[in-house]
Amino acid sequence: MTRYPRLADLQALVGREVGLSDWVTVDQRRIDLFAESTGDRQWIHVDPARAAAGPFGATVAHGFLTLSLLAELGDAALVIDDVVMGVNYGLDRVRFPAPVKSGSRVRGRFVLQSFQPLDGGGAQLAIEATVEIEGGAKPACVAVSLTRRFPASPQRG
Repeated sequence: MTRYPRLADLQALVGREVGLSDWVTVDQRRIDLFAESTGDRQWIHVDPARAAAGPFGATVAHGFLTLSLLAELGDAALVIDDVVMGVNYGLDRVRFPAPVKSGSRVRGRFVLQSFQPLDGGGAQLAIEATVEIEGGAKPACVAVSLTRRFPASPQRG
């Protein structure tokens, strides 16, 4: 995990990696819980016997499960000490180049693409998030995450 004392410190880091998470296991239980909560119970996700004979040789995580891991991976990768609130603003260019097989480990790599100060304090960050699969040639997900972060005491910029 990388710590930054102040949100404003990130402004000088545009174009650079700002965080890298530890590895997280995507097990069948997590996949099943996601399937249950979203209603997406396609066999490639929830039927290990059928999936073993399918195109991936095992069950795989939903693409949207992989995308949703950005919250957990991001929190594990970087902390900004003076930020008290962050909100999702959107996503750009979401891609799923490779499936995440059940039991795989993934981690997040985060590169700051832009830092835009907001009127009244805070900043909008565009961060390219790459979900890597341990031992994989291609990432599971690549997306530009747009978030708005707000410090405890507003910064003017």
